[in-house]
Amino acid sequence: MDAETLEATGVYFPAGPDLAGAVKAWHGWLTAERRVSAHTTDAYARDLASFLAFLVDHLGGAADLAALAALKPADFRSYLAHRANEGIARSSIARGMSTLRNFFRFLDRTGRIHNPAVKSVKTPRLPKSVPKALDEADAIAAIRNVGELQEEPWVAARDQALMLLLYGCGLRLGEALSLTWETRTDADILRITGKGQKERIVPVLTIVKDAIASYRALCPFKNSGDTPLFLGRRGKPLSPRIIQRQMQTLRAQLGLHERATPHALRHSFATHLLAKGGDLRTIQELLGHASLSTTQRYTAVDESHLIRTYADTHPRAKVTR
Repeated sequence: MDAETLEATGVYFPAGPDLAGAVKAWHGWLTAERRVSAHTTDAYARDLASFLAFLVDHLGGAADLAALAALKPADFRSYLAHRANEGIARSSIARGMSTLRNFFRFLDRTGRIHNPAVKSVKTPRLPKSVPKALDEADAIAAIRNVGELQEEPWVAARDQALMLLLYGCGLRLGEALSLTWETRTDADILRITGKGQKERIVPVLTIVKDAIASYRALCPFKNSGDTPLFLGRRGKPLSPRIIQRQMQTLRAQLGLHERATPHALRHSFATHLLAKGGDLRTIQELLGHASLSTTQRYTAVDESHLIRTYADTHPRAKVTR
């Protein structure tokens, strides 16, 4: 792979020259035309690099386009078995197969090769995951306490405003960090561009607007236009890792469960709305889910809460335990 592609992806691809060029074109298509996030393209790159590294041993050398065109379903199944033997989680294996299908579709669409073998290989069945939400008291405690982790008032105000956006508006962390200084955060609604460039409208609570206004007033950097709204200490775009570390600290301080992450605040937003009588269709729109089945996972969360409440409070449940 040439230096430009290595610099763009940070991943080494063992491949012949024609395949290396195809990988470079695929990466450019993902970023420029599909507008896939940097986090996702990095994951795709690692998945594809893992497959190409497997082929080096499986085929006896670095693959080229002709080698990919000749692959049989058994070759892909061997790769799945190899990943499973390495102890890779089924979710990661499934994502890797999705990456390969995406890449082979690109090769077919651009006239490089046609090989439908990858389509005939079944992805490992995944267990249905239930989002892990915080209860209301823990979500509020996390938001209240996050400011105390910072000595500088403007940084404390930044972290609190950001976490209120996740819990109060159901934003993904990346969506919140993509807001710019010109975004009208004093309005009653926000227009959010989420996954797949899908736009949605979310209401903004007064407490969220006030928190963002406080952060804006305290922020020492003079910003305008498309400058990111949330900035780091040196005035650069805020890294998501900063907020992830803050939640990690809060887990220890407040005794939160191990899956209490920034994204868990978004789960909490949906779960608490559902518990208070919100309907699935509305919650689907607020979250920006393309499919209602994705939103329906939160009904399982609410059901598990009901079961726990029953077990903890019903007299007969207490007697039999």
